[in-house]
Amino acid sequence: MALFFWGCAGSLSRQWVRPSTDTPEQHVIPTVPFFPQTDFQCGPASLAMTLVWSGVSTNPDQLTSIVYTPSIKGSLQAAMIAATRRQARLAYEITSPQELLQEVAAGHPVIVLQNLGLSWVPLWHYAVVIGYDLNNKSVVLHSGEDSQKTVSLRIFRNTWSRSGYWGLLTLPPGQLPATATEKPYLQAILGLEKAEQWPQAVLGYQAATQKWPGSFAAHMGVGNAHYAMRDLQAAEQAFNSAVARFPNEGAAYNNLAQVLYEQGKIKAALIAAEQAVRLGGPLSNLFQETLREIERLSE
Repeated sequence: MALFFWGCAGSLSRQWVRPSTDTPEQHVIPTVPFFPQTDFQCGPASLAMTLVWSGVSTNPDQLTSIVYTPSIKGSLQAAMIAATRRQARLAYEITSPQELLQEVAAGHPVIVLQNLGLSWVPLWHYAVVIGYDLNNKSVVLHSGEDSQKTVSLRIFRNTWSRSGYWGLLTLPPGQLPATATEKPYLQAILGLEKAEQWPQAVLGYQAATQKWPGSFAAHMGVGNAHYAMRDLQAAEQAFNSAVARFPNEGAAYNNLAQVLYEQGKIKAALIAAEQAVRLGGPLSNLFQETLREIERLSE
């Protein structure tokens, strides 16, 4: 159901505790711009605030046509995510108070979805969390027509929990969320690929290989994104790196064979394709097809 919430206008029991001793008791991000939210425009305004913070030149008016849905007088979460990707930014979702604290402490503003009404008469609203103070038990929001609005943690938790603690980061590609875990992060990069933001996908996958050097998917992602841009030399380099690090993964050899062949390096392509077939696995039929195609075209 959370996927269909929209903004402007069942609480979960989770406590506001410091995620670690490294998390400060208070922090405010001073560089997040503020755009007043006019009637039903909290989605475009909130998104504009975090996108401009991330380096995108935009404003709520420019985002309204791709985020706002007139029939519901609001913005769907899916539209917020899609618009983020169209602006070449990483859309990364969070779902807990602890993640929120860690991200804000790391200097990342977070778009949150709140229900400012009642459970049976909802009034959905997007705001941007730019700070918190655990000593005073408060958060700082850009919300509605108020910049740097201070709200008690108790009230904020009650209104935010009704969306399942849904939060959204809009980060420059290559900048990891403070709370990033491998699978959700790679899914977020895949979203950039679907939006055909290939250079940004490369940056994201490269960051993943640094964070999780044992991630086969991240290494393959670098090569696949280069290949999508038709940068065959960079793709070859990435797949060579993948086969060196993961010598038992046939998919790396198969993809390397393809980019080698397309560069006219037939002998090397045949060797890589044959190795993919020898390794086999669930994709063995595909590997065999690649080998046959290279053999046929090289005759």
